[in-house]
Amino acid sequence: MKKFKYSVIIAFLTIGILTTSSCKKFFDINSDPDAVLTAPIEQQLSSLTVNMGFYAGSDVNRYTSLIMQQFSGQSSGTQNNTQLYEKYLIQGSDENNAWSSMYATILNDAENIIKNANETGNPHYSGVAKIIKAYAYQITVDVWGDVPFSETQKLTENTQPKYDSAESIYTELIKLLDQGIAEVSATTSNKSPGTNSTIYPGAFSTTKANWIKLANTLKLRIYLHYSEKNAAFAKAQIDQLINSGVPLFASNADNFQMAFVNQAASRNPIDQHETARAGYLVANDKIVTLMNNKLDPRRPFYFTQFPAGSGLYKGAISGDAASQNYSKLHAYLRGFANNAYTGDAPIRMLTFAEYNFIRAEAALRFNSPGVAQTFFTAGITASMTDAGVSTANIATYLAANGTLIGTTDQQLSQIITEKYIASYGVIVESWTDWRRTGYPAIAPPANAVVPYVPRSLYYPQSEIDLNPNAKQKPGLNVRVFWDTRQ
Repeated sequence: MKKFKYSVIIAFLTIGILTTSSCKKFFDINSDPDAVLTAPIEQQLSSLTVNMGFYAGSDVNRYTSLIMQQFSGQSSGTQNNTQLYEKYLIQGSDENNAWSSMYATILNDAENIIKNANETGNPHYSGVAKIIKAYAYQITVDVWGDVPFSETQKLTENTQPKYDSAESIYTELIKLLDQGIAEVSATTSNKSPGTNSTIYPGAFSTTKANWIKLANTLKLRIYLHYSEKNAAFAKAQIDQLINSGVPLFASNADNFQMAFVNQAASRNPIDQHETARAGYLVANDKIVTLMNNKLDPRRPFYFTQFPAGSGLYKGAISGDAASQNYSKLHAYLRGFANNAYTGDAPIRMLTFAEYNFIRAEAALRFNSPGVAQTFFTAGITASMTDAGVSTANIATYLAANGTLIGTTDQQLSQIITEKYIASYGVIVESWTDWRRTGYPAIAPPANAVVPYVPRSLYYPQSEIDLNPNAKQKPGLNVRVFWDTRQ
């Protein structure tokens, strides 16, 4: 019964997403013509969580996975947009829908819930909405840099919001998370989320612990992003958070992800893209070669074999001649059973594996609490377990590849490279890690239209056209505030 109800929620809201996405580009970021502002708060939360899950597996996921050479664009003939994106031909007009989906849908949903919850005595709902809002803005800042924050979601009161500095927004996100934790922890709330949430569904008496762990773990992620900008600040905040004893991710059951189901319009967006545009995305030579060189047992879950049945895996390089003779995205990202894709793989947004790699990096670089080696091993183990790798194969891999060795920089390279493999399919974070650390080593493809790896994306053309406060960037090499590595 729960699965049926869950799939109905996804299907109903997905139909709304699909039927409205084509028109959203015509509206500014404070005006969502499709929002039902008076909908019950339960339905508003369903909309928020579904839209967040779909967003995390859609356009921005593809842009960043192509930039980071986890995916490669391919075709059987005429060049398509994935091939253009892979060579960094990502234009402002390409990003209109991603921007409007974030501002006119996700952030409006969150703001509507917060307002409704405050008026009706439902702090459990406002707390969840604030935690998701913080996550959504963290992604948005890391993609675009300075963005509207303080003057958004005001509908007709302000249709041309100012752009806030990315650094000031980051400060506000910590405050939002603290508020979210306090409200989720409230002893009384007239209503509480349940199975209407497609992220951490279930009785709130149980799932509120997941939301609290997520908020604290997201703080760790945010603080680590300061590693190059202000290492002393990063260390102080990470150490304080860990030493405070607050709950943090403790297992794969804590993963911040949205599950999908094998029903029409309820399959995950990566699978839907692959089904509608077969062959547009294949595995990239960069990640495949890294994993081939270590006989990584996640390969059968991440990629199809090529040639089929050979036990071999082959990735593509940007600019390769049109061909389908490569390994494709497989079960880990799409779901697979009975020799068919099911579309029920979750979209992962922040995982227990990532948490362990954060702790490993902090311990290594800042002498933060814990042992880098212990967290490094735990991160690999969590990722492999989540993918479905057997205990025996995990042990074999760890025996060959699971020990940190060399200088601090060499060990950092090991940590971030394993995090990169574990973050396959996770929106933005591998790109953020590369911008912070330079690992794994990524160079522009030979056919790139600019001589550098992008540091942020252009602002959407719709925003440039509608908001005089939006000033287009001179190039894709404009850095987010925390990106100070030379």
